[in-house]
This record gives sequence, C-alpha cells and structure tokens, in this order.
Amino acid sequence: MATSRSKPLVGFAALLLWLASTAQVSAQPLQLDTLKEIFARLETCWKPPPASEANPIDITVIVSFNRGGAILGRPKITYESEQASDNDRLKYRIAVMETLQRCTPLPFTEGLGGAVAGRPLAVSFRTRKRPPKTEEKKAWLIPTIL
Repeated sequence: MATSRSKPLVGFAALLLWLASTAQVSAQPLQLDTLKEIFARLETCWKPPPASEANPIDITVIVSFNRGGAILGRPKITYESEQASDNDRLKYRIAVMETLQRCTPLPFTEGLGGAVAGRPLAVSFRTRKRPPKTEEKKAWLIPTIL
C-alpha cells in the first residue's frame, strides 16, 4: 500500500516524465516553409566577429541547398564592404562559413525543398550601421493652405 509520502513522489515523477516528453517534441526544429523563414533562420545563426578583432563590414554569400537542406556545392562570397581590410575580410569570411555550418542542414518542408533545390540564394549579413534616411524635401511643391 502506498504511504502518504510516496503519493507526492509519484506525482512528481509523472510531472517529470511529461516535461521530458514535451521537451523532446519542442527540441525538434520547426520546418521552414518560405524564403523569408530561410533568411530568418540563417540570421539567428549569424555571429559576427567581435569588434576588437575586426571592423564591422557587410558581406554577401551565394549558396545553394539540396532538397534536404544541406549545402549544395561551395558557397561563394560575392560582396564585401569596400573599406574592409584583408584581416576584416578573412574574419568575416570565416564567420559566414561557421554560420552556414551551424545552421545546415536546414529543415525544409517538402514543397520548399523542391522549390529551392539547386537554386542560388544571395544571403546578406549586415553588421555596419546604416545612416538614417534623409527625408527628401521638394522645394518646388508649395504647400496649399485651405
């Protein structure tokens, strides 16, 4: 017969089993269904080099994936900020490749996997601060007062 002391332990054990089963389900990555989700997932994996090691630059890589979300071929760097030094370029190229290694294979849905398989995607990693957009003032437009 169960004592009054063992009843809370049984309840606690059941709670732990339930938490463990839900944690396994939530640990599985959600499948990506749109291009926007691909770019968002890659952005979450992006870790630029610290500012103490390299100046912030913008860099773009072209990469293709197979249906299963693995990288197809070799990624190619197509753009780097023009003011970047050789050290900056090297550090950021390494960071981009580490990002791709961390994130791939991407969990594509069957439809997205078929749509992007073999097609090159240009992925931009931006770390420089953009100047605020200036508001254009049109001098030739005279405000009318009603």
